[in-house]
Amino acid sequence: MPKVPEPARDSMLRVGRLTKAHGLKGALKIELYTDEPEKRFVPGAQFTLQVPEESLWFGKLLELRELRWYNEHPVAFFVGVDDRTAAETLIKAILWVDVAGETNTDPDAWYDHQLVGLTVQRDGTKVGTLARVEHLPAQDLLVVDTHNGEVLLPFVNAFVPSVDLAAGVISITPPGGLFEELPDDD
Repeated sequence: MPKVPEPARDSMLRVGRLTKAHGLKGALKIELYTDEPEKRFVPGAQFTLQVPEESLWFGKLLELRELRWYNEHPVAFFVGVDDRTAAETLIKAILWVDVAGETNTDPDAWYDHQLVGLTVQRDGTKVGTLARVEHLPAQDLLVVDTHNGEVLLPFVNAFVPSVDLAAGVISITPPGGLFEELPDDD
């Protein structure tokens, strides 16, 4: 299967993935990748689709008609997706939104694309560069490229006390041995 291209990351935010058709009227269940579904999934919202090139939906935008909740799961209805057959052609599609020009009012919240590429420092010394952020059920992890390979660091205040976007620096206080080899006990 060919690799599916992702939209340009500099101003795009991945907000969801369509998981399966729901009912006969074109609805789709969504796996949300956003803390703000009430802001991102409003009627009229448009999404850039990440789908294989051979998909009928490649290069098209998808407009939300309505978002409903069934048994605590989000289910979306989109313009032009009027039956189950059409909905099934969108399964596994990833939804992206353009966040250019948006401002975040929470000083301790960042988009992944703002963090990727920042210098990671411990006590003012560079230990690596942030490669990506992994979003896991328990917590987020920073994936740091170091001279010894990738290091995973929980993205929690105890280990990541500050992020300075203007300076391009993430300051960390990791547990010993995570970014260096500990001496043998022998």
